[in-house]
Amino acid sequence: MAESIEKRVAKLRDELNRHSYLYYVLAKPEISDQQFDKLLRELADLEEMHPECKSPDSPTQRVGGQPIEGFRQVTHAVPMMSIDNTYDEEDVRAFDERVRKGLGGESICYVLEPKVDGVASSLRYENGVLVLVATRGDGRVGDDISAQARTIQSVPLRLHDGGDLPKVLEVRGEIYMNTADFQRLNKERAAAGLDVFMNPRNLTTGTLKQLDPKITAQRKLRFVSHGVGQVEPMLTESYWQWLTLLKSWRLPVNEHTTYAKDVEEVLATIKSFEEVRGKLPFQTDGIVIKVDAFKQRARLGVTSKSPRWVIAYKYAAEQAQTVIREVDWQVGKGGTLTPVARMEPVFVAGTMVSNASLHNIEQIRRLDLHVGDTIVLEKAGEVIPYVRQAVPEKRPKGAKPIEPPKKCPSCGSKVEKEEGTPYIRCVNPDCPAQFLERLKWFCGRKQMDLENVGDKLVDQLVAKGLVKTFADLYRLKKEDLLELERMGEKSAQNVIDAIEGSRTCGLDRLLAGLGIPHVGNRIAYVLASSFGSLDALCQASVEELLAVNEIGPGIADSVHSFCHNKAGQHVITELKSVGIDPQMEVVKPAAEGSDSARPLAGQTVVVTGTLPTLGRTEVEEMIVKLGGKAAGSVSKKTSFVVAGESAGSKLDKAKALGVAVLTEAEFLKKIGK
Repeated sequence: MAESIEKRVAKLRDELNRHSYLYYVLAKPEISDQQFDKLLRELADLEEMHPECKSPDSPTQRVGGQPIEGFRQVTHAVPMMSIDNTYDEEDVRAFDERVRKGLGGESICYVLEPKVDGVASSLRYENGVLVLVATRGDGRVGDDISAQARTIQSVPLRLHDGGDLPKVLEVRGEIYMNTADFQRLNKERAAAGLDVFMNPRNLTTGTLKQLDPKITAQRKLRFVSHGVGQVEPMLTESYWQWLTLLKSWRLPVNEHTTYAKDVEEVLATIKSFEEVRGKLPFQTDGIVIKVDAFKQRARLGVTSKSPRWVIAYKYAAEQAQTVIREVDWQVGKGGTLTPVARMEPVFVAGTMVSNASLHNIEQIRRLDLHVGDTIVLEKAGEVIPYVRQAVPEKRPKGAKPIEPPKKCPSCGSKVEKEEGTPYIRCVNPDCPAQFLERLKWFCGRKQMDLENVGDKLVDQLVAKGLVKTFADLYRLKKEDLLELERMGEKSAQNVIDAIEGSRTCGLDRLLAGLGIPHVGNRIAYVLASSFGSLDALCQASVEELLAVNEIGPGIADSVHSFCHNKAGQHVITELKSVGIDPQMEVVKPAAEGSDSARPLAGQTVVVTGTLPTLGRTEVEEMIVKLGGKAAGSVSKKTSFVVAGESAGSKLDKAKALGVAVLTEAEFLKKIGK
């Protein structure tokens, strides 16, 4: 009897896995949802009656019971590198020429795949069983999202054994959301009075950060394969053959993947795919071109940024026309007024858009924008709505140019144009809108890191009058929070715990959170490590501030003004009254010619791009501690640059000036790490 139960369980699992693949990957279901649910219930009942038959790779185990407590970081066995982009067909020809030159003129075949707009992830299987799913992260270290990814129906928990299976298999791919599912979810949220999401990629990212896998399961995410990680043993010689193997193991492969024998076929595919991509059920802004043969890939190798055997061709941003109905001026944390166009809703690049920033009054005048204008709207990077131009011939008679307000829309105070900039500011330090934005900034991850205090909660706390100063956060009680909308016992306790936990944040985090003009995270660290306490900082003269590396006249005046005006003094006094007065060890700058303990004494270093294992702020802190100056821009006085991925213009300027450029590994070697 036991043997027949085991056989029935095995048969049910195989059937359910096959039907999931047919439905979620091939979109060719053979049975109804009711029939699928009936098979799943039978399997669940058998596993409940026979616990010895339970298995973590069973279709019944996709959604776990309890939420996880957090995300652990994992190191990728093979780094997940970024890909160079181009928008020019001539660049594709140049890429082909570089590849052929690197291979000594050999013939090359390519595989082209749609560039799906989602979250790059890695699935690791051992002996056919899913053991880990991780995000790309910084390319070397990512977050373990296994609990969330197991809920994705197109991710096999056990590979179908259609032949040989590698003992270790890492398949790279994209976790994403179909446009229809995205629109459905937004429609449901709008009907419930909740904020809608901006685009499927952001929603996917947020969904994978949910600690409760049950929430992830409700979002109907999908997975598609597009790369190779660690594989032992490798069973094929080419990527095209590899995709065939993935299909045999029931891993999803994009049906629009194509094979090209030369660059002319590549360019023809780029043109034909442009006609198709807008009709696809998912968002894509380009097509990825890869050398097919693995041996050729190995010979071509990689740069510090990306493989030499792959490039992504990205299409021009999608445009649409709509009409500006009105312009609102939003007040930021520093008092800056930003114009936002309220437009007739228009569908562009996969989402419905009704608002777009106009940035500043000079941008408005450059575009000659009027209320009532028809405008050309596009998505910058397929994400951010951007007003490209007005269409003057469609301007209605009597349309008035957009002008800046003379008074703050929040507090009614007079506004002033900031000298030397295109920005208009409300100069009232007690402006309610400014405080609201400053409070949101104060709670941010890189400032006081109040994880459970998001923007929506801050809005409620201020609207209810519960928080009127930063210090009021630390006076909140659990019973205060329980009066707010959608706030239960557990959520309220999480908020209180997050607030209390922020008491351990360092002086640099606090200074960054105060919203002092021109003081970001890096300058906050420089000030904190130079003065060590709020009292010492506030006692410093402008001259003493200017004597600190990286502190120029603008920053010195801004900090001195904050510490000596009534508003700033009130903020500091209030924070001290609730016990927020962190201290920090003072790091004395070393003089040029210091000993080996200060190997960067007298040197100016610029850090740019995404480094493999270290954060940029972390490296800058190391530079200061070792006697150097961590500068924000490259000049002839720069000693060297530490560059990672996507270094951009700073790297270009360093090369133009002949400034030495170091990798992270070379930098660590230089400082003796």
